[in-house]
Formats: sequence, structure tokens, C-alpha cells
Amino acid sequence: MTAEQALSTSDIVQLSPMFLMRWEEPQQSHVLLYPEGLVKLNETAAAILGECKEPSSIADIISRLCNLYRVNDIDADVMDFIATSLDKGWLRLGT
Repeated sequence: MTAEQALSTSDIVQLSPMFLMRWEEPQQSHVLLYPEGLVKLNETAAAILGECKEPSSIADIISRLCNLYRVNDIDADVMDFIATSLDKGWLRLGT
């Protein structure tokens, strides 16, 4: 993301309709399926993207992940991953 497109925790994000996230038994991991192939996700990526299946604010996603994993101070890491996912087209900004 560029400086002009800086993310805010109030921004709404959701999984792009071009991608389907699901568990793949042969891969033994969550994957993002798209017309040209798939992306194998690690546990952290799957947890963050799993929170984006429905439109949600970044603040809500961070809060749910903090509660689920009983951690604090993950804001910057989650924001970085969401920015990267937006750049890759996995996520899109919602309204």
C-alpha cells in the first residue's frame, strides 16, 4: 500500500470474490483457491483471512484475534498482512 492508501483500523475489508478459502485435506492446510491455482496458507494467514470472510473492520479483526489467541500488540503485524493481502488482491476494501 502506498502512503496515500494508508490503512486505518476503521477500514472494512473482506475476502475478494475471486478467492475461496477452505481447508484442503491433501495439503493439510487452509488454502486460497482462485481460477489459476491456489495459495497454501500458514496458520497465521489462515486465522487473519478467516476473519475476513465477511466484511469486517480491521479493528474488529484485531480484537477477535487478540481474544482468540490471548495476545496483545498484534496490530502492526495484522495491518501489514492485510496491506500485503490487499496488494495481492486476496482482500478488498469494503464499505
